[in-house]
Amino acid sequence: MAEHEISVQGAVNVIENPGVSSQDAVDCSEPPLKKSKTEVEVETEEVPQDEDLEQRLNDILCCSVCLDLPVNLVYQCVNGHLMCAGCFTHVLADARLKDEQSTCPNCRCEISRTQCSRNLAVEKAVSELPSLCQHCACRLPRNVLEHHQRSECPQRISKCGYASIGCLWKGPNREVKGHEKDCEYPGKTGAEVLAAVEESSRTYQSEIRNYQRIIDLLSFEKLTFNDLQLRPYRTDDFITKLYYETSRFTALNQQWVLKARINDSERNPLHSTERHLTYQLLLKSRISNPLAFHFMLLGGPFTDVKVRPEVYRFEFTADRTESPHHLMPLANQGDGNKLLSAKTINVRLLLFQVQK
Repeated sequence: MAEHEISVQGAVNVIENPGVSSQDAVDCSEPPLKKSKTEVEVETEEVPQDEDLEQRLNDILCCSVCLDLPVNLVYQCVNGHLMCAGCFTHVLADARLKDEQSTCPNCRCEISRTQCSRNLAVEKAVSELPSLCQHCACRLPRNVLEHHQRSECPQRISKCGYASIGCLWKGPNREVKGHEKDCEYPGKTGAEVLAAVEESSRTYQSEIRNYQRIIDLLSFEKLTFNDLQLRPYRTDDFITKLYYETSRFTALNQQWVLKARINDSERNPLHSTERHLTYQLLLKSRISNPLAFHFMLLGGPFTDVKVRPEVYRFEFTADRTESPHHLMPLANQGDGNKLLSAKTINVRLLLFQVQK
């Protein structure tokens, strides 16, 4: 009889709630299950703010040397410690100057160009992190920030359109048009702007003469080029210094050697953050008559260092077989560390024999 009453009551509940089964109707009198402690903690836990997340990512992805977010390439040691490209080459260059094995600043494991690898995931993650524009302080992803600061930012510093005739005004890009309307230089006479035009012309003509000189040298009958490797070595002096030298090579029927040294004007290049290279050409063949040559040093085919072309001239004799040291004009100041960070320095030497 009791079972009959329960089934009737269940049927009534099913009729009133057609979406509930008879079994559910029977069990509906039991209290609901209590939430577990972990579920309660998950619900009450606060979601971190975006700023906190960005700061934590900055701390994780920053360079272990300069503690800043990398600008472009990211290298890692075998244990995963990150270094930006500038710090990585600087650490390798310092080790080369000290004649030591370069090590990771964090774990002291050995590092080199071959032992370290790029971390593409970190490079991509850093490029997506926001950063402030240095001109207008707007927040943009790092992968578009450089283009914004260079071409789009209304607050970027720009010159007047009449700078080539002497106007020295500089200001926010959004004010350029307003300034140019009121600029006094378009109304000046030719005599008043002549000095500025002549200065600009002298700089331009100097570059043109340099390239024209190179073109004229390419028409010489006797010319050649050699791809060379400068290898490091050290002296046995009280204060050892780092030098570079190539093997003997033949060019224009003569034997030559190319030597180079780092920051020859400084006693200790470690005290400087900017490193430059000076080189000299040595004639190893015996000659009886003077020989005049033009020569020029460029970056080799297996290096990413850019060198501005600069032609030098020297007359070799039986008593003067070594040219003076000439500066290797690097296009970027930071490329000096790039040269030092490699095991060898790849260069291309062009030789032109002066015709008499």
